[in-house]
Parts: sequence; structure tokens; C-alpha cells
Amino acid sequence: MPLIIITGHPTSGKTHRATQLHDYLNNRIASLPPAHPSSSLRTHLISDHTLSISRTVYNLESKSAHERSNNASEKDARATIYAAVKRVLSPRDIVVLDGANYIKGWRYQLFCEAKAVRTPCCVVHVGCGVDKSRSVNEDRLAKRESEGEEEMKEEDRPYDRDTWENLVFRYEEPNAMARWDSPLFAVVWEDEGPPCEDIWDKIVGSEGDGERKSVRPNMATVAKAPTGEDYLYELDKSTQAILNRILEWGKDHPGEGGGEVMVGEGGDELVVELPASVVGLPALQRIRRQFISLNRKNAVPAKRVRESFVAYLNDSFQSL
Repeated sequence: MPLIIITGHPTSGKTHRATQLHDYLNNRIASLPPAHPSSSLRTHLISDHTLSISRTVYNLESKSAHERSNNASEKDARATIYAAVKRVLSPRDIVVLDGANYIKGWRYQLFCEAKAVRTPCCVVHVGCGVDKSRSVNEDRLAKRESEGEEEMKEEDRPYDRDTWENLVFRYEEPNAMARWDSPLFAVVWEDEGPPCEDIWDKIVGSEGDGERKSVRPNMATVAKAPTGEDYLYELDKSTQAILNRILEWGKDHPGEGGGEVMVGEGGDELVVELPASVVGLPALQRIRRQFISLNRKNAVPAKRVRESFVAYLNDSFQSL
């Protein structure tokens, strides 16, 4: 089911907010009647510490020159998190991802993964001032020096000062105008808890809806099975016949640019409008391969292949 991405500055209270939200979801699902469509939902809380990812992976000063140049340790950590999310994300599971999630490209990757399984996704921004977050990290550093790090829980351990400053410097705040950061919910330090009711209504559905939220994939990403056994043969044959007509016209008009080529059959008036510059065979074959790749899963009815290919050719020629 939905993917809830928690984001914010380091030591801004993200784990606390994620735990609050996770507890609310569990209580809300448990309170639903057995006949409710959302009563069978399962919840998962995923974070660095649940996956035993140490905060030292973000400390580039302790890494080799190669690791510092490409952030290898961070990439490995994100790969581990991504695998854990992908393993449990489904229409029957709610995943709360606790972490900095400070890179917008990373949030976009998670958004695409949620959309691939046709489930909603939202972002919860834990808003906390830089000075307040820094003071929390300083308090944790002082506690580590006095009590030792072994006595502290993984989620309560501090970042090294340089690591903390580096993460804040690289943080990319979510933008509600971007589809991968929308819907966007904000919770500030003074709030008692995140807007759990609003999050539930937006990504699961209100009590009056009676149905769970679902995401419709883009039509361009949905593969359609061919309706006829000879569809690919007709696609290949029709497009090659039109290319042969264009090549024959080129032989009759050597070196000429522009012009119109009649490629219709059986009374159809199909005209290919050539560009001012001469189009060679490699360019024509490339356009044909692109068209076949886009339509090999029967995106176009077999009877309209020639018409669609002519329109595709004319659009491609206009961009040359």
C-alpha cells in the first residue's frame, strides 16, 4: 500500500515522528471492522537503524579517496534501504521510511517504485531549524563523551560535527510542486505529532470512501498484448513498404529536398512531407525502429499502422 517518506535535517526528530506515525497506523488499522477493505493492511517501519546501517557511512573523512569521490558508502546504504523497501512494498502494505532522504533524485526513485506497484506515495517533511537540530546533535555528542557510545541506542547516537554540517549543506528540501514530493505534509518541532488523519485520508482513504486509494500507471508504461498473431508482421511489413516508397522517390529526385510522397493504398490519401534537407536511409531506419519499439505491444490498431507511421514520420521530419 502507501509509501510514506520521512525527510528532514539530521537530528531533527524524524525517528520520533516516524514512530508516532507508525503507532497511529497500527492503532487505526486495528480499530477497523474486519469487513473494511483496509483492515488487512500491514505496516512496516524501515530506517537506518532497523537495517543496522551505521551513521559512520555518512562520514566521508574516514573513507578512502575513492569512497569520498563517489560517496560509495552512502550509495551502498541507499541500495540496502531500496532493497528493503522494494521487498515489502505492495498494495497490502504501508511502508514508513525513516531517514534523511535528503536527495530529491532518491525521493524520485522511491516515488517511481511506488507507482510501479500502483500504490500512493507521500512525503512528510520534519521541519526543524538548523540551530535547533545542531543543538540536539551537540547534546548527543556531549552524552557520548560522558557515557560512551555503547550505552546509547543506535537512533540516539550523534553525527560527527563535520558529517552533520555536510548533510545539512547537501539537504534538498522537498517541493510540493514536484510530483515526487506531493502530497507533502509538514510537521514542526513544536507539534505534538504529525498530521496522521490527513495522511491517512490522502493515501489510504477516508471512512466515507469505502475503498482504498490506488494509482493509475501512465499509459506509456503499460504493455498491451497483441490482439492478433500477425500484428508484428503487419507492423514490420507496413512500415518497410512506406520506407521503400520514400526511397524510390529519392531515386527519381536525386539530391532534392522537400516534396511530398504518396504512400496510400486502396484509396487512402496518405502523404509523407519530406524535409528541406535530404533524409538518408540510416535516418529513416532509425525513425522506423523507434516507431516499432513504441508500438510493438499493439498500442496502435493494425488497420491504422500505416496512418500512424506516416504521422510519426511527418512529426519526426519537422524536428530535423
